[in-house]
Amino acid sequence: MGGQKSDSPFSPSSSSSSSWFSNFCYSALRVKTLTGFSSSDTYSQTSSGDGLVRRLGLFDLILLGIGASIGAGIFVVTGTVARDAGPGVTISFILAGAACVLNALCYAELASRFPAVVGGAYLYSYTAFNELTAFLVFTQLMLDYHIGAASIARSLASYLVTILELFPFFKENIPSWIGHGGKEFFGGTLSINILAPVLLVLLTIILCRGVGESSALNSFMTSTKVIIVLVVIIAGAFEVDVSNWSPFAPNGFKAIVTGSTVVFFAYVGFDAVANSAEESKRPQRDLPIGILGSLLICAILYIAVCLVITGMVPYQFLGEDAPLAEAFTSKGLKYVSILISIGAVAGLTTTLLVGLYVQQSRLYLGIGRDGLLPSVFAKVHPTRHTPIHSQIWVGLVAAVMSGLFNVHILSHILSVGSLTGYSVVSACVVTLRWKDKAASQVSTMRISNWHEGVICLVVIASCGFIAGLCYRFNAAFAFVLVAVLVAVLSAVVLHYRQVYTEPSTFSCPGVPIVPAACIFFNIFLFAQLHYEAWLRFVVLSIIAVGVYAFYGQYHADPTSNQTIVYHRAPMEESQ
Repeated sequence: MGGQKSDSPFSPSSSSSSSWFSNFCYSALRVKTLTGFSSSDTYSQTSSGDGLVRRLGLFDLILLGIGASIGAGIFVVTGTVARDAGPGVTISFILAGAACVLNALCYAELASRFPAVVGGAYLYSYTAFNELTAFLVFTQLMLDYHIGAASIARSLASYLVTILELFPFFKENIPSWIGHGGKEFFGGTLSINILAPVLLVLLTIILCRGVGESSALNSFMTSTKVIIVLVVIIAGAFEVDVSNWSPFAPNGFKAIVTGSTVVFFAYVGFDAVANSAEESKRPQRDLPIGILGSLLICAILYIAVCLVITGMVPYQFLGEDAPLAEAFTSKGLKYVSILISIGAVAGLTTTLLVGLYVQQSRLYLGIGRDGLLPSVFAKVHPTRHTPIHSQIWVGLVAAVMSGLFNVHILSHILSVGSLTGYSVVSACVVTLRWKDKAASQVSTMRISNWHEGVICLVVIASCGFIAGLCYRFNAAFAFVLVAVLVAVLSAVVLHYRQVYTEPSTFSCPGVPIVPAACIFFNIFLFAQLHYEAWLRFVVLSIIAVGVYAFYGQYHADPTSNQTIVYHRAPMEESQ
């Protein structure tokens, strides 16, 4: 499957005295060509030892997605949002879950379309758009993942200390700089924490040992977490007072919508399944099921917890730090509160494990193979079959950040990469469906259909941002309506002006309408982020362009087919 190809004026052959800028532009517009995969293809490990091992079955992938999604959010975010949305927080989770299902459908199509290689959103954008776009997506995602890992490690350390303090020997004898928060310096910018980096080092060692050990730990911890959540739901159901559900939306529907923009990030994690493509036994069948199945299970658990917690305690009395634990304590069920703390530890551990394992090291592996970063990131251990250098690097970065920096300040610039990455993935679904057929067609405006389609996608994203800003700053509803209408018109143009093909593997329904809706809503949420997040997006993009200009463009090799480490499996092996 190739990308958009044209006789670019930036081609080195167009002039013997090409300037540095023209060479940069030519390199930036390069695409990665990957061989298409049919639904009957099966891949196996070669004997070269330079690839990952296919050990993950469908059950492992589903647990991977659940482990990446359900962390402290189910124990904390539910109560925090309920303080504003009331029992209507249930609708907030339904709306956010519906939006994530649309994103998951796009991920599922691309994961089954390119099942043999790692890379996720980075790989898809490299194939659908160009080299520079792929590198920008990678940098935005990686900063999100690094900050997220540091934040989760600190929360995990705090919960562990809380459990230890249940024993008299440890109670009030553990300094804050070991686990609870940290010792702050320079006005809180630096915050020393010892336990968080220690936990990250331990998890990194486990991950370096191999995917088998990592998957076993994730399966055990995720199963424990889900069982505890089910116990919480069942025990809480007997304490529900339906009168607490009235009024259902005390602050109106707008509070529910605002809540959905917050809880949206509680679902983030299903993309970890797509990033594990190279370690899946049957990727074309299992990846789409793993992505959608894990997301559906997470949505059911979130909604059930919301109904229970708002039914047990009036929403205005819910705590903000540990609402679930406090709700059960107020009902005299302290043993359930202890279970919740254990569940939070299990949830944070799996979220951190999957984040380091799939969402970070495997992306570094993919970009190292393509040469956009030093080749040391592409090294795979010959016996462990893990990207050991990438794994150590992401563990080291997260450990330093969690040990030195105040992650609450860093959290202000979080989620930019996830929202932009999801938007690009949705756009990739559209462009990979039509660009090969439409590239040669030219409209009456002398603009190729491919470029016309990209312009429509950009307009949809812009309208999402404008609508988000209008909603955020309480502008007149007419402005929001105009932005929505322009986005709908652009989606209609996409539908009728392009020729679409159906992939032979899993197919996202409703193309281009579903991906267009994903882009609009993702960028709408982007507009709700703190202004520091917008600044981070611009600054990091500039830095990424600089790194690409002075290193990436000279070392990248888009012709390197990442599927080279796999071959068609013998018939008897695939049966």
